[in-house]
Parts: sequence; structure tokens; C-alpha cells
Amino acid sequence: MRHGPHRIAVIAGDGIGPEVIEAAIPVLERAAAKHRFGLAFERLPYSADHFLKTKETLPEATFRHLRDDVDAIFLGALGDPRVPGNEHARDILLGLRVRLDLYVNFRPIQLLHPDLRAGVEDAAIDFVIFRENTEGVYSGRGRISGDEYIAEDVNTGKGVERIIRAAFEWAKLHDRTRVTMSDKSNAIPAHRIWQEKLRQVAAEYPGIRPDHRYIDTLALELVREPEQFQVIVTNNLFGDILSDLGAGLVGGLGLAASANLHPGRPGLFEPVHGSAPEIAGKGIANPIAAVLTGALMLEQLGEAAAARDLGHAVRETLAAGVRSPDVGGKATTQEVAAAVYSAI
Repeated sequence: MRHGPHRIAVIAGDGIGPEVIEAAIPVLERAAAKHRFGLAFERLPYSADHFLKTKETLPEATFRHLRDDVDAIFLGALGDPRVPGNEHARDILLGLRVRLDLYVNFRPIQLLHPDLRAGVEDAAIDFVIFRENTEGVYSGRGRISGDEYIAEDVNTGKGVERIIRAAFEWAKLHDRTRVTMSDKSNAIPAHRIWQEKLRQVAAEYPGIRPDHRYIDTLALELVREPEQFQVIVTNNLFGDILSDLGAGLVGGLGLAASANLHPGRPGLFEPVHGSAPEIAGKGIANPIAAVLTGALMLEQLGEAAAARDLGHAVRETLAAGVRSPDVGGKATTQEVAAAVYSAI
């Protein structure tokens, strides 16, 4: 039995990040109070503002603190036009993903209200994406030679196997019967390792059907018939693209949550929408992605009932028509958050 509150480090970040994180925190605290557990939030200053004042991104001592002393990291958004090189974002977000080896980027895609899926009646969209989070072309390997700009696509047997296994394990635990792996092995020989590891891992899960789609085919089928998919697993780049496509199917990035995970280590939880500097400070950013990201965080911390309550409260809020402008409403950030709070 746990003693003491869950320790959550908060990096609110840039743009709309502080707005949505500060709107979401009281909602998470309300769910925690209802289910009788504590949340201890520790706010850290790392952002574009901090970087411009100090030239500091993420100090080594802070990294060790995040690695050793907290249960989860709740991140708003990073990115600011005043830092065109994104040095702070690279060191904080990508740095934590790699240095904590958070190899699972988990993104649920679920239709929360029927009218958020334009032109489709009663579409039961409910799938998850497992995106490999530490390899691929995002690993930073490459070179510039004259007029050649080269980025290397890194795929290791270990990295590919563990993300595919994570997808099958999640499917098994959540009674899903189909896992779809996506690559481009017909054009990229390095992706053949994905085929090999899919066959190897799938053999250990006889109740789950392994499936394969080339990335271009999968993108087409997601647009045409997303309800056929249950679990998708793919590489870093393709997962990044498909996650935004998936968000577009169910209402947009303002509803999109994500978790960066490695079993046994503190996870990094961030709404997908980015810093959106063009609307920062206007009070119209959608806090639902941050709330749902918080629900993923609570679930990973072992508080599944509270996470379910947050999901139900979000659905009630959307059904009641309390919506921010990005999903067709007129409510402010605080009004949406207050409605979710009241629905818990």
C-alpha cells in the first residue's frame, strides 16, 4: 500500500503550456481527493523564458532529480519563436525521452463525442498508437556533405522488439485481438527488422492477430475506415505523423493526450498540441488534452478509477456543449476546466 502522495514534477513550458497545465491541475486534484490519494506537484521553471534569461536548459542535477526522486513528469508544451534553434526543447523533451529511455510513446485515439467526427455516423473510433520513441530518424545521426543532407534511420533489433512487445502486452491486458504493425520495408531495407520482430513476438501471443500495413496504405485506411483498427505499432517518424492524423479523426490536437513510458521508471506525460504561440495568453486554449494526459498519468501511477472518472467527466463536458473554439465552442480555458471539475 502506498504511503504519501504521488510526486509530480511539473514543467509547464512555453506558449499555452502554462495555461492548460494550471487549468488541469485542480481537476486532477479533484479526482485525487474523490479517490482518497494525494498529489504533490513540484513546479520547475524550465522554459524558453528561463533559457533566455539564464542560457540553462535542463541542469544535470535536475535531470538526476527527475530520474530518482519523482513518480512522474507533467509537461505542458515546449517551443518558442524567440528560440529558433529549440535548444531548450531539445534538451528537455528529447533529452528526457532518450536519457530516461522512455521508449514507448503511447497515444490513445478515441472519439469522445459523435459530432467530433465530421461526416461519419456512429463511428466507433477507439485505437491506440505505440510509437517507438528513441530510434529512427529522430536519433540525430547523420551528416551534411556538400549538397547532401543525410539523416540516418536507426532500427535496432532490441528497440524494435521491445516496442512491438509493448503493443502486444497492452493488447493482451485490454482484451484487444489485433495488432497492426506499419513500416515501409518494401522501399526501405532497414525496415525488414520490423517484419522479423513482428513474426517473432506475435508467435508468443496466439490470441492476438498480427497485421501489417505499409505506412502509405495505413494512412489511407485510417482516413477511410479508422474503426477497424485496435492497436498500431510503428517507428518514431511514422508514429509521430499517424498520431496527428489520428487526432484529426476525433476532433483535433486539443483533445490529444500522450505518455512517454518505460516500465519501472518515471513517465513523461504531455498533451500533443504543442505550444501554439499564436493563441497564448488569449484564454481560449483547450485544456482537455492536458486533463486526459493527466488521466494517463494517474493510470500509470496505479490510480485507474480516478483516471476513468476524468475520462467520463470530459465526455460529459463535451456532451453538455462546454467547448473551446477549436472544437466548435465559445468557452474559455478556465470555463472548460471548471466544467470538467464539476462533472467529477
